[in-house]
Amino acid sequence: MDVVVLGLVRGGVAVAAEIARALDAPLDVIVARKLGAPFQPELAIGAVARDASFINHVLIEMSGISLREVERITAAAMAQVKRYEERFRGGQPPEPLEGRIAIVADDGLATGATAIAATRTLRKRRPERIIFAVPACAPQSAALLEGEVDELVCLTRPYDFHAVGQFYDDFAQIQDDEVDALLHDAHERRIAHASPP
Repeated sequence: MDVVVLGLVRGGVAVAAEIARALDAPLDVIVARKLGAPFQPELAIGAVARDASFINHVLIEMSGISLREVERITAAAMAQVKRYEERFRGGQPPEPLEGRIAIVADDGLATGATAIAATRTLRKRRPERIIFAVPACAPQSAALLEGEVDELVCLTRPYDFHAVGQFYDDFAQIQDDEVDALLHDAHERRIAHASPP
């Protein structure tokens, strides 16, 4: 089984690192950024990745957010995508996906916006299958994401889902240096396994 595990930056990388270790598979990152509503930044009106997006037009219209404001939020998020890709890839190309199984991991699925943008950009790299793996999902978001991936693995889909953090004892934000360390450790492990005894 030729598998690549990708963590959604940043919190998903910690989950992805464990999956990659268990499967002895390469670890890479996928960057997608939420488009937060101007009046409530945690509310996702969409998300963007390198060459794909997901826009919740119904929510934008219901919220009365102007096209100009959506364009401003999108430009800022795309700048973040580019910064994170440069930071975590260090000039290296992404792990090839064509004909391989891509397992994408995140720390939880709330609105599903970043997950959808991420899987849409990965689909363009022609993997054989995309499996999205996540510990906890909002049921309505899981149903939305299932239309975008080949398989969704979600450990719990509670009807009373409020936020991803409710499923963690410690939901402190993963820092950039922690992501760097996880990627470095995964790279070193792969080199060690590839080296002859």
